[in-house]
Amino acid sequence: MSNEAPSNEPSTAISGSSGLRVGFLGPHGTFTEQALRTQPDLAGAELVPMLTMADVLMATEAGDVDLGFVAMENSIEGSVNTTSDTLAFDVDVLIQREVVMSVQQHLMGLKGATVAGLTDIVSIPHATAQARTFLRRELPNVRTRAANSTAEGAQWVAEAGDPQVGAIGNELAADIYGLEILARDIEDHPENQTRFVAVGPHVVPAPTGHDKTSILVMQRADRPGSLLAILQEFAARRINLNKLESRPTKKALGDYCFLLDLDGHIADDVVADCLRAIRVKHGTVKFLGSYPSASTDGPTVRRDVDEAGREADAWITGIRSRIVSPTP
Repeated sequence: MSNEAPSNEPSTAISGSSGLRVGFLGPHGTFTEQALRTQPDLAGAELVPMLTMADVLMATEAGDVDLGFVAMENSIEGSVNTTSDTLAFDVDVLIQREVVMSVQQHLMGLKGATVAGLTDIVSIPHATAQARTFLRRELPNVRTRAANSTAEGAQWVAEAGDPQVGAIGNELAADIYGLEILARDIEDHPENQTRFVAVGPHVVPAPTGHDKTSILVMQRADRPGSLLAILQEFAARRINLNKLESRPTKKALGDYCFLLDLDGHIADDVVADCLRAIRVKHGTVKFLGSYPSASTDGPTVRRDVDEAGREADAWITGIRSRIVSPTP
């Protein structure tokens, strides 16, 4: 396998008529672009491919593009740490929306190549990890090489012209780079989904009634019960948490902060009160955005919590009704 990588020059942007410029992880043919194109208002924009997700986020903060579109997490491999860490520590942008897309990973190669004949696979590590079982079973001795994206891996295979080199990616990339799909749906779990977010500078979308808020919490003091105290602020207000993830602060070994996604919008009094309490009592809060939720079960979760709350209130009221006033 040659050591030459594909060109690191971004592909030419696709022009749109909306006047909006949207940066995304390139080159053309990534899952990020595929997800972006499910959004009618963004698909018609000028799409600007970039080399890394950090590049997309930094270009958005700098105003080089109007919006950035990046992968946030995968149902098999979890969070995309580059995105999380860049949002948390390196840029000041806000999440505008989320998009959840089912992901089918395909093994592809040059026309005439075979699965058995592959010795090397080029793809983003998240993609090869999602197909770990297939690779172990069908290609136990294959060497993997990291690319910045699945599309970059496909581009590399097309340019290298070596039938022993394959890539993992989507059908869009296979079509763009003239590759043949050698094996379809090789991901370990059929319910493989990736969550993407669109980010922009300083704007918070209006509440829709079905929203999500993302924050970063830096504890003021690392002591027993400090995380529990933070979580109790949400529990006391019946705010559902969708995600809780610890990330190193980059300051010292063992020093961690927390990324949280919660149901609700900063415009909701209960959410604002919760974040205010955390900031006053527990640590620094970085607001990462309130935006429409892509989840379909949010209303059900809130309804169940509210119903449980009403039952608990009725129970307490019933007990209090038995209190006997002292005899004068």
